[in-house]
Amino acid sequence: MTRAILTLNAGSSSLKVALFPAEGSRPMASGLVDRIGPAAEIRLKDGDGQPIAAEGDLSSHAGAIATVIDGFRGHWPDLALEAIGHRVVHGGPDRARPVAVDDATLTELAGLSPFAPLHQPHNLAGIRAAMAAFPGVPQVACFDTAFHRSHPWVNDAFALPRALYDEGVRRYGFHGLSYEYITSELGRIAPQLAEGRVVVAHLGNGASMCAIQNGRSVASTMGFSALDGLPMGTRCGQLDAGVLLYLMDQKGMSAAEISDLLYKKSGLLGLSGLSNDMRTLEAAGTREAGQAIDYFVFRCQREVGAMAAALGGIDALVFCGGIGENSRLVRARICERLGWMGIEIDHGRNAANDPIISSDFARTTVMVIPTNEELVIARGARAAGRSGQETA
Repeated sequence: MTRAILTLNAGSSSLKVALFPAEGSRPMASGLVDRIGPAAEIRLKDGDGQPIAAEGDLSSHAGAIATVIDGFRGHWPDLALEAIGHRVVHGGPDRARPVAVDDATLTELAGLSPFAPLHQPHNLAGIRAAMAAFPGVPQVACFDTAFHRSHPWVNDAFALPRALYDEGVRRYGFHGLSYEYITSELGRIAPQLAEGRVVVAHLGNGASMCAIQNGRSVASTMGFSALDGLPMGTRCGQLDAGVLLYLMDQKGMSAAEISDLLYKKSGLLGLSGLSNDMRTLEAAGTREAGQAIDYFVFRCQREVGAMAAALGGIDALVFCGGIGENSRLVRARICERLGWMGIEIDHGRNAANDPIISSDFARTTVMVIPTNEELVIARGARAAGRSGQETA
């Protein structure tokens, strides 16, 4: 029997999947169902990169999950799922570990939807669909906020009335699954650095930075929502709250219209008027595309400084995420004004995408580590699924 762990990352119209052996970290398969609905596409491949055939109803998350499993079972007829792990954006102020989900837990997590309205409902839809399709298989929620629950109070609070903090209006931080993986990988390949002061830059269509000391999150650029901090593909990043008052009072914009503007029409797309994809902007050569890159780089430089200040210094800067792992230009430009922090990159190493791109003479190590959120979910699902309770 082929026993395995399935990981699901459900978006509004997409489903990212991976299949891991019950023991081990090398994926057996991975894939994506995109544009769930009438125009859906499914792409699955095994661990060697060979395509896996899958056909079925892709009109809903439930149908997409069933189609994925049918495809995997066509490849492994004796496939048996030991647990299903789900990325859930918001775990609230107290959950610091993955948790096995039952109906009561699902209701509790649904109550957090107002804190992450564009993510949480879709994450939970994936859990509900999987629970209905596989009633005997443990479902495990792995939270993007969990890694940041070690923040000190000053990095957790806003300067608002305490009653709002008690109601949950606080800094949660996100991308925690990515930061957890980078921290564990750094502990494996560079344990001395992992025990020190590390700034991790998760740069992609969603972007943030995290200050990590001895493996624990101290501060993050993202706060109450996934809008805060760095500019992103279509999200604005840090914004004066007065702009929101202006949009409401002077432009007459509704909450839904402002949400659409900040989440879907801003960031690199809004600044460039062209694209949210850094690769497109780097190749465009237009003034607006160049300014969008300039702004992204400048805000990254600012936030590296802020994260280093929260740590009281810096021993390593780690790039990950789609931009961080692949854009040699962006990495070089971010680092070029950080010499005062002991950051100096070797341009040959950077061009080659080497794991360490800092020069031999730099005081601060600069690294590129590809992130692997799916593996973190699989590990959490494996542990919580077996115990039936929160992992230790």
